[in-house]
Parts: sequence; C-alpha cells; structure tokens
Amino acid sequence: MLHLWVSIQLLGTNKKVSMRKQNSTNLQNEISINSSCGMAYTLTILGGRWKPAILCRLRFGTRRYGELKKDIEGISERMLVAQLRELELDGIVERIVYAEVPPRVEYRLTKLGKSIEPVLDAMSNWGNMHRVQKPAVNKRKREVLGS
Repeated sequence: MLHLWVSIQLLGTNKKVSMRKQNSTNLQNEISINSSCGMAYTLTILGGRWKPAILCRLRFGTRRYGELKKDIEGISERMLVAQLRELELDGIVERIVYAEVPPRVEYRLTKLGKSIEPVLDAMSNWGNMHRVQKPAVNKRKREVLGS
C-alpha cells in the first residue's frame, strides 16, 4: 500500500506540517479548529516551549541572536533558529541582517508582534497567579489517575 506524505501549510499560519497524510483526521481537525477558533489560532502562533521566552525578551527591544541564545537558558541553537524562523514567517518577528564582518543579525517585534503584548501580559499574569498551586494540582492528578 502506497502512503502519500505531504508537507502543507496550516491554514493562516506558516507552520509546516510534514510527515502526515493529507487526509489524516488529526490534520483535518487541526485545520478546522484553527480556522474557526481564535484562541486555537493564537496558541498555534505563540505555542511551544520556547516562543514565550523569545517573545518575552523581544518585548523589551531589539536583541541580537547571541543575546537571545545567552538569555534563554537551555535552548539549543537549532531550536532557537527554528522558533525565530517560525515567528518571522508568521509576521511576529522581524530579522535584520547587517552586511558586516562578522555578520550581525538582530530580531525585533513587528507591529503585529507588538499587538500580541496584551495577550502575553494576560498569560503571564495568569501563570504567575496560578503557578504556586502547581504542586497541589499535581498531587490531585496523581490521586485521580492512581499513579
């Protein structure tokens, strides 16, 4: 049986979805949800382990690649490049390359990226308010799940 694997673009984003069958239920559900739910679409753009950390630093101004790498503890170069590229393709971050030796690359929020700041503030405030409850929540989850 021949399987067709495709690389497509999620509706309205620049996220590439690869190694999925074009007619997979999972892919169709993701496209449907992102096209009908603003919250899901926003989380598609902002979601992931590293994007919030990157956006947090860029909120305070233009940063060089090396500064971001140094400031975001634990992120690999490969992941930082990939996340910056996704944010750039989605129009959230602008990449500025200077024709110098050695080459200098800076990143800053675009106008669209700056429009996300209230969302980032709300997420940060909610997380700060509820983060202290995490150990109790984990204990309850273990009790309910029986682990």
